[in-house]
Amino acid sequence: MAEYEEFSIPKSHPRYHSLIFREKLARGFREGYVVPQGLIAHGRGEAFDYLIGECTTEPARKAMYAAVAFMLLAERPVISVNGNVAALVAEDIVKLAEKTNAAIEVNLFYRTSERVRKIAEIFRKLGVEVLGTDEDQLCTVPELLSERRKVSCRGIYVADVVLVALEDGDRTEALRKMGKKVIAIDLNPLSRTARTANITIVDNITRAVPEMIKIADELRLEPRDKLEKIVHSYNNEETLREIIEHICKRLTELARTQIKIL
Repeated sequence: MAEYEEFSIPKSHPRYHSLIFREKLARGFREGYVVPQGLIAHGRGEAFDYLIGECTTEPARKAMYAAVAFMLLAERPVISVNGNVAALVAEDIVKLAEKTNAAIEVNLFYRTSERVRKIAEIFRKLGVEVLGTDEDQLCTVPELLSERRKVSCRGIYVADVVLVALEDGDRTEALRKMGKKVIAIDLNPLSRTARTANITIVDNITRAVPEMIKIADELRLEPRDKLEKIVHSYNNEETLREIIEHICKRLTELARTQIKIL
């Protein structure tokens, strides 16, 4: 991929894609829209990705179908983005938004006008104007004290479905209290975000969003009653349990393999 040549990482490297994502985040940090805490969060996510097996599991795929169906049924879906999302999957977020008729909004825990401007510019170069940039058009999420409480009055504040990626649990809880349906992409199945969201996709965002685009192409012409059936048959607690069982089974098998090697 020509766009990755700047990173000087040989494609033969067994951790090629993982290293590319790290480099993209490091670039975002140098350019001022990814914060140090975002780098730490990515590292934590990578650890869970190792446990999962660095692949999209069937429970995660099931959650993706429910999530896309939710977005297609929504009247005002919004995709919330931060610095890490902009660094890793900005183009794919734009494609997913187009296919699900969703708005894109910048919402940051470590919010500064400079970071908001830089993230908005990334999406502007992709042909999209994002919400959450105008300080005069921000509303406040009740019971939320962090900078994430500042949301667009035309976006997250009035949304019925919100897709949050690389999230903190406080806002997920606050959005749920507002009556919104929350879709989370979170590699940690034990997090408050994962346990609080209506639908949790336990997968790497770099795999999840491209897969959701494919699913949107598959579902967007389906009748409303089929989409409703997909949503109503989904159980987030069951999906999280399946993911944890997957991790336990995989670790047990790996332990047995290592014992045989020794």
